Amino acid sequence: MGLKRNLKKAALIYNPISGEKNERRLAQVEAAAQVLRQGGIETCVLASTGPRSAGQQARAQVEAGCDAIFACGGDGTIHDVLQGMVFSPAVLAIIPMGTANALAHDLRIPRHPAAAAHAALTAEPRRIAVGHVAYQDGAGESTSRYFTVALGAGVDAHLFYRLQAAMKQRMGMNAYYAKAFQLWLTHDLTPFEVEFGDLRSGLTRKETVTQVLAVRITQFGGVLRKLAPGAALQRNDLRIILFKTKSRMPYLLYLMRAMLNADFPVPGVELVNAAKLLCRPVAHANAAKKSRIYAEADGELLATIPIEVTMVPSALTVLVPQTLATEKVRDHLMATAAPPMPRPVS
Repeated sequence: MGLKRNLKKAALIYNPISGEKNERRLAQVEAAAQVLRQGGIETCVLASTGPRSAGQQARAQVEAGCDAIFACGGDGTIHDVLQGMVFSPAVLAIIPMGTANALAHDLRIPRHPAAAAHAALTAEPRRIAVGHVAYQDGAGESTSRYFTVALGAGVDAHLFYRLQAAMKQRMGMNAYYAKAFQLWLTHDLTPFEVEFGDLRSGLTRKETVTQVLAVRITQFGGVLRKLAPGAALQRNDLRIILFKTKSRMPYLLYLMRAMLNADFPVPGVELVNAAKLLCRPVAHANAAKKSRIYAEADGELLATIPIEVTMVPSALTVLVPQTLATEKVRDHLMATAAPPMPRPVS
């Protein structure tokens, strides 16, 4: 049963950018909206009104009767819209228009906005789990965010802290790669502590790491491909990559492993499955030596650790193109019948 038979009303939310690109982006969103209108769907287009406003706008549109909210942008825009969609009766759809588009790539959504809208008309709704991260904001207030792609603490989050938005818009993914390489050469790999329940052994473990990634998707696209083999949206857990080393070489080797879609061992790096993850600073005798360790979710900078990451099962309905829907059902049945046994990469 495709979306067209069930959907009556939809809202497309996009993040406007300055300059001439704003007109081009709006034209792309309108082209996608026109496809939906031609399919008999009442459709409106909304620009986000400010930082982290899209979630509230999405929630308001659902309350106004929208059956679907289309996040038009990259993973950051999807992340913002997601905050108003968890446990919603409406479906989340994606029109990829961002820099990385990792979630759209994992769902095999066409890159062209109009083509993505066409695919949505025959897409299948699928209920998935989402990640949830609790932390303290800059004012010391307790807050939280949901995420769909990945959460990171350590070097990768420091990358988003250092990467300016203007540089990202001008250079795209090249900005990420250039800055990541610079940080690999220069950033102080500060240790911190993680605690998690290892689903393979059933034991609660504590490890000292310099970087941790909690991944939810299978395919990131671009040069990274499968960053965390074993991760999948249809699972209810996190695929966690632990960098238990202060040496820079294992970082480079692991990235090469992902780029080559290879399976060679990397010393000091381990992959595990867990449903909960705690990250906290290591106690220092000299507080002056304590470094700030940042955390990010879906590429959006959050704050510094400590953080607590958990899973929320059956929290969100997303649209999955028909060609992928059958594969997702097959993979889900295989995963629930015989869950993969994660093994260390050492």
